[in-house]
Amino acid sequence: MDLFDKIAPLPAQHEQIAAMGRDPFGVCMDEVRSATEAIIRGKKVILAGSNNYLGLTFDPESISAAQNALARQGTGTTGSRIANGTYANHRELETELASFFGCKSTLVFPTGYQANLGMISALAGPGDYILMDAHCHACIYDGCRMSGATVIRFRHNSPADLDKRLQRLKRSDSNKLIIVEGLYSMLGDIAPLAEFAEVKRKHNAYLYVDEAHSVGIYGQSGQGVVEQAGVSADVDFIVGTFSKSLGSMGGFCASNHPKFDYLRLASRPYMFTASLSPSVVASVLTALRRIRREPELRDSLWRNVHAFYDRLAAIDLTLAAAPSPVIAVMLPQREEAVLAWNRILDAGVYVNLAIPPGTPDTSSLLRCSVSAAHSQDQIETICGAFEYVAESIREYNARGSNPRTASHVGD
Repeated sequence: MDLFDKIAPLPAQHEQIAAMGRDPFGVCMDEVRSATEAIIRGKKVILAGSNNYLGLTFDPESISAAQNALARQGTGTTGSRIANGTYANHRELETELASFFGCKSTLVFPTGYQANLGMISALAGPGDYILMDAHCHACIYDGCRMSGATVIRFRHNSPADLDKRLQRLKRSDSNKLIIVEGLYSMLGDIAPLAEFAEVKRKHNAYLYVDEAHSVGIYGQSGQGVVEQAGVSADVDFIVGTFSKSLGSMGGFCASNHPKFDYLRLASRPYMFTASLSPSVVASVLTALRRIRREPELRDSLWRNVHAFYDRLAAIDLTLAAAPSPVIAVMLPQREEAVLAWNRILDAGVYVNLAIPPGTPDTSSLLRCSVSAAHSQDQIETICGAFEYVAESIREYNARGSNPRTASHVGD
């Protein structure tokens, strides 16, 4: 027996995928030139799978703020928040986030993954119930496992199924925590939060919403799907990340619960990891303030979303959801998706390849993320690549090609 026996099928699967062209899970950005362009293997590529929704990774104000913080406070904190790792700008960021979401308190984590891990494992425990949407992100699943609570999955975006499952627990006086996402990162669909809030009130449960992919994008002020749905008063915990619209790294949770700050002494992923570096905090603060004062960033994004979506909808490909900054093209077979991903990269466009088991409902996806920074010409080029791929897939299927013997896709 070997430690690696548990992952024995992976090498063969990976080799089969890589044999069809490039390795989609090891793409190296040799140089990133802007929010929407990079160099991959010496070739200029348009980035259409970066989650850089507002295009703020090269924001001059954020870069300047990070550089100044780096010069004044050094490269890192070398400690956790409960030791030496709480700096004045950590508290400034938490205060700014609380104001942005209209909440009393926020906790900031080094990553969005850790935010979910730290919050769920601290909030729920043995004797509690977690009811989670089946399409939730892996970090939510992992946080649920860490909690020790009884975990019940309900059908994706189904308030009726959630209600039915809560009905079975109606005699229990245990805590019940409902976990959903605002915008789902794979298919690009949004949660019916008004209906979920109604179910939450009916069963006296707590509602936890992960807005990782929707902060800065939805709602009049960019708070997310919670704001757009008008259910801020019904949501007990809002979690998100700084690595998407805010163009940096880190995560957070915002809440009005009067005992919320005590989680600083209970959340192990918060307590036992070094805090965010001052330069990262400074860039996030600057980007957040831009989002608050410049709604035109969201306007630009949504113009690009609709232009992008309308063009793809006219091609003979299946789109997973209604228009959102995440636009996923669904393909029935893994081999088709790998072939298409290689052809699109050949055409100078980078998108995400997502295949089972990392996708919902065993779908294979070409996942695009639209940015406010995409130019009209770039959107035309991206959509042109998909038009080319649609024709290639039709020809591929007509030939009945064997993916193992398909010709290597050139660099």
